[in-house]
Amino acid sequence: MRKMVLARRISQALCLALFVYILWSTTYPLTGQISPELFFKTDPLVIVMTSLSERVLLPGLGLALGMLAATLLLGRFFCGWICPLGTAIDVAGGLRRRWAVLGDGQNRVLRRIKFGLLALIAVAAIFGRQIAWLFDPIVLAGRFVSLNLIPAVTSLANLVFIFLIKDLGLGGPLKDFYHSLKPTILGVKVAYFPHAGLILAYFLIVLAGAVVISRLWCRAICPLGAFYALAARFAPLRRTIDECSKCGKCKSACRTGAIKDDLDYVQGECILCMDCVYTCPIHITKFQFKLGCAAEKGSVGETASPRKGGAISRKDFFVLLFSSIFLLGFRRKGEKAAGGTAVIRPPAALEEEEFVNRCIRCGNCMKVCITNGLQPVGWQAGIEGIWTPQLVPEIGYCEYRCTLCGNTCPTGAIPKISLPQKLKTKLGTARIDRALCIPWARLTQCIVCEEHCPVADKAIKLERDSRTGTLKPIVNEELCVGCGICQYKCPVRPARAIRVSSCK
Repeated sequence: MRKMVLARRISQALCLALFVYILWSTTYPLTGQISPELFFKTDPLVIVMTSLSERVLLPGLGLALGMLAATLLLGRFFCGWICPLGTAIDVAGGLRRRWAVLGDGQNRVLRRIKFGLLALIAVAAIFGRQIAWLFDPIVLAGRFVSLNLIPAVTSLANLVFIFLIKDLGLGGPLKDFYHSLKPTILGVKVAYFPHAGLILAYFLIVLAGAVVISRLWCRAICPLGAFYALAARFAPLRRTIDECSKCGKCKSACRTGAIKDDLDYVQGECILCMDCVYTCPIHITKFQFKLGCAAEKGSVGETASPRKGGAISRKDFFVLLFSSIFLLGFRRKGEKAAGGTAVIRPPAALEEEEFVNRCIRCGNCMKVCITNGLQPVGWQAGIEGIWTPQLVPEIGYCEYRCTLCGNTCPTGAIPKISLPQKLKTKLGTARIDRALCIPWARLTQCIVCEEHCPVADKAIKLERDSRTGTLKPIVNEELCVGCGICQYKCPVRPARAIRVSSCK
């Protein structure tokens, strides 16, 4: 019985289910729920690189270092037993029964890519640029779940229930069941995300690689895997064999190409999937704790040198070092979006340059936004700002009494704030276009913006025109917090008569 393989699969399924559940179940208000930030804080790549680039000690650094410590003891267990993207890749790879088996030279070339990416990310962090989010597997998986999977499933489920209840007349218990799901599974109010197609395409490309070569992403691209591989090289839990028959079945079964042509293995590349243990026809492959340094060259537990194992050379590192200087040229200079309005950031977000650098584009804040107002940025904030969150009032406003986005941000790009602080936090300022506003332009009564303003003292007040008697809205910019509900509710179309611009 393949007990360890079964245990791994159960672990993968449970961890993936927990990951999706945490992201899915996080709703307003956040009481008694597991915040999704905790899962991201166990990711040493984004936490360490963000801390390095920002020159700060992020709160999640202890959890991230704990994962590295566990890897020093057990090896790359995270990649084989926990990683949600790794699980999805295994499922995609299962569509094909046999994968291409690569030789040592080909595997070394592939490994150099991910170690090169890790070095590039590290060098960029040294220069103050955090680019780990581009290739981090936890971020990639979280972004897919939050911005693709959850919206698609909830939208489809709503359509199916509405069709069954309204069109087919299946009310009664089915209708009651549907309403019971609304506060929980179907309670996520997600209607629209731009760039969702690009995010989905990126995710599918990652999965597609596994159909050609098993765990291609893990072998060649994943910088988190490279980070763990460096630590796993010293793990005392190692693969051992005795009196090998040289049948090569273990090499064919190895998901990451860790087993070499001579049936030795590169310890840092082993993800402890345990397939080699059960494919061995004479049952001599084992994993055991062996204290002391890594085995000598030529022994079964060989850990290849950084150069032979696929890591980059010193020359390559310095090439990356000097080429990364050009990353400094992409520093954001406070560009304005089309129409002269800067993007509106979430409440209490850090200053623009620091925010863009610290944000890992995980999608947590956008998914939990109860009005769907937080949306991924395109090019409005420059090349570095892509997929960072912005408030788009015409899609949704910032709920006055909600602090959920800050409570789910894993890096503090959106800080945690109390409700009293939130009520005073300024996102932007509303301004009335008098050429479009109904009372100003048409001398017809409209009090929509004033009646929906949530500020206690009303940041939008109505003043009566002495000549016409019409009540006209006036914005008190000192009281306005820029929540955007006035713009969202404004009845004027296509352009709203009141619009919020960033205060930054």
